Formats: sequence, C-alpha cells, structure tokens
Amino acid sequence: MTRGGRDKSRDEPERKCIASGETGSKTGLVRFVVGPDGQIVPDILERLPGRGIWVSADRDLVTKAAKKGLFARAARAPVKAPEDLADTVHDLLTRRVIELISLARKSGDAITGYEKVKEWLVKGTARVLIQAEDGSERGKSKLRPPEGKNTLISWLSAGELGLAFGRERAIHAALAAGGLSPRIVEEAARLSGFRAPSGEPDAEHVGGISAGKDM
Repeated sequence: MTRGGRDKSRDEPERKCIASGETGSKTGLVRFVVGPDGQIVPDILERLPGRGIWVSADRDLVTKAAKKGLFARAARAPVKAPEDLADTVHDLLTRRVIELISLARKSGDAITGYEKVKEWLVKGTARVLIQAEDGSERGKSKLRPPEGKNTLISWLSAGELGLAFGRERAIHAALAAGGLSPRIVEEAARLSGFRAPSGEPDAEHVGGISAGKDM
C-alpha cells in the first residue's frame, strides 16, 4: 500500500522515488521533467517529453529532493529545482481534482447537496463520499461513506469543492461508480500527500482562485 492509500497489487508500471528509494505504482508518484531552461517541471498529466524523474506524492519528499540536489543527480546534469516546487505540485493537483470533479458533474456522475448525497448513499448509487474539511463536523457525521477502500475524500475545502460545482461553497458531494471516479480518487490521494498536517491547504487560494472558508 502506498502513502496515498492505493493498493500496489494493481498491474501497473512501477517507478522508483528518487527521494525515498522506494519502488511502487506510478499512481502514487509525481513525474517531473527537465525543462528547456534546465528547470525542474512537474508533469502532473505525464505527457511532457523527456525522461521522467519520479518522486512519491509527498510534500516532504519533494522538498527533500529539491533541497538536496536529488533531481540533478537523477538527471545527471545541472538542473534548477524551485524552492516552492512542492507548493506548485499542490496547486496543480488541486486544480486537477477540481477539474475532474467538474467533468464528472457535467456527465451526471457527481452531485452535491446534503439531501441529494444522502439519497445516493441510501440507494447505493454513491461510490465515493466527498466532505469539505472545513465543513461542520456535526453535519458531516450524519453521512457515512460507502463500504470498501478509498470511499471518502475529506481534504478539499468548501471553496475548492464549490468550484467544481460552479458555486461559492459546497460541503457534501458524491461520485457514482465508474466514469471518472477512479481517476478522481487517485488524483485526490496524490493531493493528500501535499496537504498540511491539519488537512488544510498551505495557502488561502489555489492558483489565484479564492477558496472560501467557513464563516
């Protein structure tokens, strides 16, 4: 099992983390490449050309790789790793998760609102329960995630979750089985490794987009 909570038994390509030395499914790591200017660039979508350099989806390990010159060692060339590299990865992953949930909403595979989410849970339609980390604990405790592994995402803020549904804030959401749900779970798990210990993002905004707080 990786730090992001994924089962390593899945038949997927494995990669070695340059910071921890551990080998695991690439779904639990982040790919980086060396840009034309010699700067390390996160490749969240894993589409950029060039040899991939892999680091576990963990804030501390990305910071370690940047500070200790591990990217240069892996690239076998002088490279520049920004001091805020972990923050950049955090923001990119946050945007990715919001984007995927939004796409799931448009296809009818994601809903928000307490009553709608409750109905999906009761009917067995929901595969994943999403609860805003800054929502009311009393309200959130009334909804239980479906049985099984990786059925709860609880580290997005109400503002971030709201962005996915085209509103200012959202506390409760659910994903249906299939569709984009497996990808959302994987990307959210990667994101969890870059969140502060409290579960809150390190900044009050993500990529320049305000993420509202509970009043």
